[in-house]
Amino acid sequence: MKKAVIFMAITFVTVLAYGQENKVQKFNKETNLIEVTDYHDNGIISQEGTFNLNGELHGEWISYDASGNKLSQGSYVNGRKSGKWIFWTNNTIKEVEYSNNEIASINGVKNSSRIADNH
Repeated sequence: MKKAVIFMAITFVTVLAYGQENKVQKFNKETNLIEVTDYHDNGIISQEGTFNLNGELHGEWISYDASGNKLSQGSYVNGRKSGKWIFWTNNTIKEVEYSNNEIASINGVKNSSRIADNH
């Protein structure tokens, strides 16, 4: 349960960080989604993803730290987490599987290289 709370907190921080002023939005007519890219103050991408026309997170979302390293990557379907999410922390990768917007399982891999999965 403690792990679930930690991962939910990380996700909420990601969503709350979305309110930054440094962002670019554009409507993609082919996918019918609003594409969003947020930037850290230093110009590095903070997060990128898409919203549906109802304003719900929809599709793949990726978050980065101020150095450009991935922090998290996963997908939403109509505002709900779906499928496998990956969280990078130092040299550890956590894979979290979501079912019905709830954590179904958590797997951790230690001492993995962040370089292999950046950008």
